This record gives sequence, structure tokens and C-alpha cells, in this order.
Amino acid sequence: MENISEHITFKEATYTSKKLPNVPSENELKAMKLVALLCFEPMRKWYGKPLKVNSFFRSKEVNKAVGGASTSQHLFGEAIDLTTGSIEDNVKLFEWAKSNLTYDQIILENNGVWVHISYRSGRNRQQVLRINK
Repeated sequence: MENISEHITFKEATYTSKKLPNVPSENELKAMKLVALLCFEPMRKWYGKPLKVNSFFRSKEVNKAVGGASTSQHLFGEAIDLTTGSIEDNVKLFEWAKSNLTYDQIILENNGVWVHISYRSGRNRQQVLRINK
């Protein structure tokens, strides 16, 4: 399978530790490529170092197994969770992205343990959240 983008492999974008099917449809794959192109790749370029993908596409079964919301944009290939590996750098990445990118939601999660960013073709809210679970 081809890469999702320059720096995200298909395997990385669909990885799950759960032993459940996690294969996107053609429409979900198209959405994933938009998120990667318009959100992830600009973040990676600005940061100048690799970013780790924690979660990208999730099938219904995987999303349920990981406790994801039933309305999660991960289900549609519209969201990616990522980390620099440093809370301090995650906060910097979040601050840069919220001011420089078009997105539906950007969320700094768990005091900066990771950044969630989503993109919906043609209908983005530019919603900024900070969530601590």
C-alpha cells in the first residue's frame, strides 16, 4: 500500500495494538491524505524533526476497544493524534498549528501529552480545545 503522505506510512496510519481489523475505505483514505497533507506535513516541516503518530484511522471496532467517542473523527480518517515526544514541544507545536493551519479541531490533550488535529473537507470550525482526562 502507498504512503498516506511523505512522512506517514499506511502501516503507521492504521496501526493498532488491538487484534482487530483496521482498514480504511476509499473515502476514509482520501480524508486521511487530506489531514496528512494539510495538517501533519506542515506541522512536521515547522517542527523540523519526526513526529510520532499515536492514532490516525480507527475502525468502529478499534475505536470502541480504545474507548473512543462514538462520534470520533478518527472513524472517518479525519483526525490524527501525534507527539513530538516532549510535552514542552507538544505545547509549542499546538500553539504554532492553532495559529497557522486550517483545521476542524485542534486539541492539546492531557496537559500536552499529545496533540489531536482534525480536518474536514470544506467545513472546518477552527475549534481550539484543551482537554485533561
